Amino acid sequence: MSNMMKAAIQYAIDDIRIEERPVPEIGPGELLLKTRACGLCGGETMAWYKTEPKVLGHEPSGEVVEVGAGVTDYKIGDRVFVNHHVGRVDSHLSRRGHFTRDPFYKTMKLDPGGVCEYFRVTAQHLAMDTHKLPDSISDEAAVTIEPWACVLSGLKRCMIQPGDTVAVVGAGFMGQGFVHLAPLFGAGKVVALDFSDWRLEKAKFFGATHTINPKTEDAVEAMRALNNGRLADTVIVIAPFPSAWDQALALTEVGGCLHLGAPMPPDTDWVQSGHKAYFDQITITSRYSSDHTDTYSYIRLLEAGRIKAEEAISHRFDINDSAEAFKMLVEAEKSLKIVVYPHGIPDSKKDQAHA
Repeated sequence: MSNMMKAAIQYAIDDIRIEERPVPEIGPGELLLKTRACGLCGGETMAWYKTEPKVLGHEPSGEVVEVGAGVTDYKIGDRVFVNHHVGRVDSHLSRRGHFTRDPFYKTMKLDPGGVCEYFRVTAQHLAMDTHKLPDSISDEAAVTIEPWACVLSGLKRCMIQPGDTVAVVGAGFMGQGFVHLAPLFGAGKVVALDFSDWRLEKAKFFGATHTINPKTEDAVEAMRALNNGRLADTVIVIAPFPSAWDQALALTEVGGCLHLGAPMPPDTDWVQSGHKAYFDQITITSRYSSDHTDTYSYIRLLEAGRIKAEEAISHRFDINDSAEAFKMLVEAEKSLKIVVYPHGIPDSKKDQAHA
């Protein structure tokens, strides 16, 4: 194996370059993984959220190619999933269940990232959130573990009661995840809202019982019409814009829950009526990322066949075409999860590449 590898480096939203980087060296208690596939995340398109340059991607599935001293639970050839950030158990925030808000969480990263030929897994990653993949979970299904574990984590906080009506504002890949997993938490009617009819059709496949396009109909009236005159018990908003949050709040029934599923840029104000905030008794929740408990739950559901993960993969690219793949991600039109293969698209998937 060469000591150099290909990596897709993000310098800016419109500047993705393929460069040679050293293969990471591992130490005791660590693993070196060959990247089998890596998903691209919409969060990487938010310029305010990321610092460049960096190796693109944080949703990889990998294969063990080197085992550090003292590692006994993994061997060469094992396929594994590793969460890109991992927490710890001995801090105030962690002890209260807020693993992802402990500053330690974001300091723990894959070395050097996901869209590269090899990456290093630290001992802390192994201790907290690394999982062997059974044969029933494909490499492509595995790239959904990190993002849709975030969906699962958010749904845990939505206080859904059996039979509740759940609305999802924004039907991109993450929105599709909320649509798809909400019934596992007891949702009855699941309503997807988006300006794209293409995405709304995809939402029906993933379990939406109803769809609304706010571009062509009044969303609040449409919600009342399909829900016996009521608004939604839980509304999840993925679109990170004040207008989308306003729409989501307007769709939330008195005593319901509004879940903020994606962040707005810093210094963006969202102003609401204090009078309604008191009397409507709407609980507002949010959840940044997923922790090791969410990952474990999602993998169990995936292994049980409850999740149509591979159906969410819309496009496949070779690492050399990472710039094209990222451009598609930024455009956010007729695509869901985009997967990049650092060692080339497998023959079995080549007829599905770029489509």
